[in-house]
Amino acid sequence: MPHAKPRLIVIDTDPGIDDAIGILLALASPEFTIAGMTTVAGNIGIETTTRNAGRLLAFAGREDIPVFAGAATPLSRPGPEPLNLHGKDGIGGADLPDPTKQPENQPAVAWLTELLLNESAGTVDVLALGPLTNIARLILEKPEAANRIGRIIAMGGVVHEAGNVGPRSEFNLWADPEAAAVVVSSGLPLVLVPLDVTRQVRATRDFAEALSATGMPLAAMVADLLESYFETTTHRESRPLHDPCVMLFALAPELFRLEDLRLTVSTGSTEEAGALTIGEKGTLVQVAMSVDGSAVLDLLAAKLTAI
Repeated sequence: MPHAKPRLIVIDTDPGIDDAIGILLALASPEFTIAGMTTVAGNIGIETTTRNAGRLLAFAGREDIPVFAGAATPLSRPGPEPLNLHGKDGIGGADLPDPTKQPENQPAVAWLTELLLNESAGTVDVLALGPLTNIARLILEKPEAANRIGRIIAMGGVVHEAGNVGPRSEFNLWADPEAAAVVVSSGLPLVLVPLDVTRQVRATRDFAEALSATGMPLAAMVADLLESYFETTTHRESRPLHDPCVMLFALAPELFRLEDLRLTVSTGSTEEAGALTIGEKGTLVQVAMSVDGSAVLDLLAAKLTAI
């Protein structure tokens, strides 16, 4: 049987060690055609996240993929302090080359608008790995373009477990809760991949060593990124692969279990910002609630080591 046509995607990102792993997975996956990458401030400031996107593309020899700088601040509140988890460069000090191309002059939302209006409605998916500011701005400023998105798959939120920046809050939604609220309440096709699932996909040192031993460039770089992850935390037995779960879901949704939940996003106090609440007043969203962790790790390794 002929292969399905690759899906046209945009990666919205704030690299980020686990963002970088997700991006490298996407670059290794012929199931995707990457129209471009849009950057957002999150793990670290916009200049660094944009530079890191260019560094990853230079490493992979994919300078054909354009990078568009997006939101430097949240919609309506101060931005978070940079996360120490990802190092001063935001990417764990990984040995990546300098970008070989400058980011495009066109702002991210303007480019997204143009892309969505030029492509057939429903044919462009957005894989969102960071705060949802760019997507929210698109919805608010250019709804006619936003309504043409095929699907948004976003790493964000926590449903039943404890948060990672507050009792009920996950970083991406907490960093810009107003943007998260806009996206969740928009009614656009949305799949949320929360901490409940991403914590089930854990890379061990043995996993990283096995990738490194293959000698394949993308696999070896992911191994280095994982090693940086281990070195920046006291919990060294394994690390959750949060953002790569977005790409893994897009590649193999059958390995995840989805639930339809009516969700609202808290835009209240710092402690509650970004918290998800299930209730009748919420908007219906598809939420990944469980995953075959070993199978998706096998898929990640297979993609990174394919010839």
